[in-house]
Amino acid sequence: MSAPRKRRREGTNETRDLLIQATGDLMLEEGYAAATSRRVAAKAGVNPALVYYYFPTMDDLFVAVLRRGAEANLERQRNALTSESPIRALWEVATEPRGAALLMEFMALANHRKEIRTEIAAYAERYRESQVAALTVILRARGVDLDALPPTLMSVMISSLGATLANESTLGITQGHKDLAEFAEDFVRVFEGHPWTRQLGLSESSHTS
Repeated sequence: MSAPRKRRREGTNETRDLLIQATGDLMLEEGYAAATSRRVAAKAGVNPALVYYYFPTMDDLFVAVLRRGAEANLERQRNALTSESPIRALWEVATEPRGAALLMEFMALANHRKEIRTEIAAYAERYRESQVAALTVILRARGVDLDALPPTLMSVMISSLGATLANESTLGITQGHKDLAEFAEDFVRVFEGHPWTRQLGLSESSHTS
């Protein structure tokens, strides 16, 4: 008797996963408005009635997609922070196109769904708290003055600049991206023990004024 129950349970998880994956794919391909119950079911290859069998409302499905992506991103961040070059790895996580594009869709959806807005805020707090705690250790170990360069500032800078590059790229906006990417590369190299090489073009009067 136990074997059949196990098969049903595995089938249940598989169908639920298919629906979550299909919803995320639709949001990325056509925007969150395209992720209707019928479109999601068609993309997942299941009966439309199963959408509401597993998720009582579409908001429940959207939250499941958001949580799945959030946990995956938190895991990527954990791996980045324990890598040999954590600052570089964090920058790569922040500029990952799929995650940034999906978060942008959820931000748009959050304008109309209070529950989504609450989920995004909770995830962002977890992500930042974990990142700031790790950055505090990393920067202190490298002899950085934490008053001059607070870990919270580093966290916001990495996340916001990375998201800007990723989000604008999805819209076809690339002006200034090369310069920012090069600046970020030099910034990362400093934390890897290399000297700062970029010339900021400051005149002597700029230093003394």
